[in-house]
This record gives sequence, C-alpha cells and structure tokens, in this order.
Amino acid sequence: MADTVHILGGAQTDFALKWAKQSDNPLFDMLEQAVRDCLGATGLEPSDIDTAHVGNFGGERFAGQSHLGAMIPMLTPAWAMLPTSRHEAACASGSAAALAAMAEIEAGRYDVVLVVGVELMRNVAGEEAARNLGSAAWTPEELDSGELPWPHLFDRISQEVDRRYGLDQTHLNRIAELNRSNARRNPLAQTRDWTAEPGHFDADDIANPIVTGRTRRSDCGRITDGASAIVLAGSRFTEAWQGGSPGRRASQISGWGHHTAPLPLSAKFTHEGRYLFPNVRQAITDAYGRAGVRGPEELDVIETHDCFTITEYVAIDHFGLTDPGKAWQAIEDGHIDFDGRLPVNPSGGLIGAGHPVGATGVRMLLDAHRQVTGTAGDYQVPGARTAATLNVGGSCSTAVSFVVTG
Repeated sequence: MADTVHILGGAQTDFALKWAKQSDNPLFDMLEQAVRDCLGATGLEPSDIDTAHVGNFGGERFAGQSHLGAMIPMLTPAWAMLPTSRHEAACASGSAAALAAMAEIEAGRYDVVLVVGVELMRNVAGEEAARNLGSAAWTPEELDSGELPWPHLFDRISQEVDRRYGLDQTHLNRIAELNRSNARRNPLAQTRDWTAEPGHFDADDIANPIVTGRTRRSDCGRITDGASAIVLAGSRFTEAWQGGSPGRRASQISGWGHHTAPLPLSAKFTHEGRYLFPNVRQAITDAYGRAGVRGPEELDVIETHDCFTITEYVAIDHFGLTDPGKAWQAIEDGHIDFDGRLPVNPSGGLIGAGHPVGATGVRMLLDAHRQVTGTAGDYQVPGARTAATLNVGGSCSTAVSFVVTG
C-alpha cells in the first residue's frame, strides 16, 4: 500500500521584495532563504532530507540559469550528493515538483522530501518580462497579435465565458477587490500595503484602465519575485517528528489530481461540454475522489489560481460551488468572502499575495497546510480542517489540484 504523504511545514520569502536590488545572485539567494527558513520552521536538520525537487519556470530567460536542482547541494555540505530534480510546467511548476515528491514517498523510495519553488521576474523591464512569460503559450502563433501575451489570452477566455454563459465585469471587479482586501491580512503578500484609489475596482478608465479587450488593470496579477519551500514526509517519519515536540502539527495531502490539455487556447475551445476546461474540472474531481470529499460543501477553504480575475471566476464553478457558468452567484451572495461559507484565497491569492511563477504551487500547499493546522495567523479561516488548491499552467493547459486535511 502507498504511504500517506504529510506536510510538515515550510516557509516563503516576502513577495513584496525586489530581489535584484539587494542581491548579486537573487535567484539562488531566494531559494537559499526559503529553504533555510523552511528547515527552521520544521525543526529539521539537513541530514533529515532524503531528496529535493525544485519548481521553476523561467530561470533561463530571467537569470540565464538552468539546472536549478544542482543549487540545492550548494546550500549545505550535508547535501553534497543529494538527489535533486527541477520541474517546469509554466505557472504549475511548483505543483509539478510536489507531485514528483509525493510519488517518491508513496513508492517508498524516500521518507523525507524537500520541495521548493522559486522565480526571479522583477530584474527586467515589464515588456521583456511579458515576452519571457509568453514562452509558455503556443509559440509563435499565440504571440503574433502584438498584444501582451497573457492579458490577451485570458481576455479571450473572458470573451468565451461571455459567449457561452454571459459575463458581468462587476463580478470580476469584486474578485479583484476581495483578493486585494485579503492580502492586507497576509504579512508576506506583495500588495499588503497598497492603497486603492476611488474607482480602482470599477470601470474607470483613469483609475482602472483597460489593458486589452475587456481586461482592466485590476484584473491582472503582478510580476513577482519569490520562493516558497515545504517538507513532505511519509507516515513513519511524521509520527516520530510530531512525537518529538508537542507543538508540531502535520497536515496530510489526502487527494490530488493532474490533467493536461493541449497547449493552444483555441484547441481548448473546440468542445461545448458542461465545463469550459474539462481537464481543470477532472483534476479537481480526482482530488476530491482520492480524498473522499464529496464536493465543495466538505471544504473549509480554497487557494486557487487567479493570475487574472477570470481564472478565479472559472475556478469557482469548476470546483462545484455553482453550476457551470453561474460563478457570479457565489460572488454576489458572499459565498467566497473571507467570512463567507467557503473563503477563497484568504492569503490574497496571486492578485493580492503575488505570483512568482515557479513558487506559486508550493506557496498554495504551504497556505493550505497553515489553514488546516491553525497556523495562518491574521488570515486564518476559523475552524478550517480541509483545504483545496488549484494551480494551472499556461492558458489552463496544465491543471493540478490538491486536497489538504488537518
């Protein structure tokens, strides 16, 4: 029987920092800090770690650096020959690293695995960053429009949602407002200290200008530097680790799902099924099934992808909070508010907390762990015991979902 996978804890860097301003080697230094703080948070020694997995999307493009797995042995002599790997799945790179780590524990190959996601993105100008990120689209066809690649592609998703079901911009504005409000509670969120001017979340062409199509500035996530690290472990080690200190609390990854659709967005629009992205829906329901969760009514909190507000809007019905095309209902009735029936992105999500691409999937798992172990601080959802995540890569091509229980 496959071993159960637990999260022992972890750490993340401050997502508000611009690392190129304070470091000569920011990619490595972010990774080093996240790993060091992760070991400190879990009370582990380097010798406890059996192997490590790194999630990263654009090291080659932003920093001229590949082979990031080999950075881990640089951190301590105890890891001089540690087996490591690097994983890339666009914005789902961190979740891909976590899946690989889980598989090694479940197979019995290793007992204790370090998972770290890292991304340097703010060391270049915005247009160059946009081009670098565009390499996760279908090139060159999806880059020929002259538009910023990802605002353009996710605006096309908004248009498709509107065509199929209807879409009111005020609901997207509310998602942006909620996530920015939630981020104020998160001491490591990129936008925690940002102020919103009147009209910032409205159809105000001055305070909230259009970026492309119907997509406005408040609909977009931000370029972010950051790293996040967690430690996963099998049951035997976890039991001994918890017994070593009465204050230690592990969570369990009780379910997971992973499905990939074709890379081009147009290829994903060729069907007229109930759900806009069947692979996203299947990843979520697989995670539910493996966790023995019947649906969102058995969840206490969700951390979901919101690189753009439309991403979260789509995720709401794909999680099953509403029927397909009716996510607006969960927004209007306060279902997803911080004090609602099922809070979504209490951390602030990608729009509020930040989106260092390779780190996001790991950060979601860390926040899910914090929620279900009651250690999320000011953004703790009272009584949370079951959390779900959704991390997507590209135009919802890669979809990974986890269910984490306390």
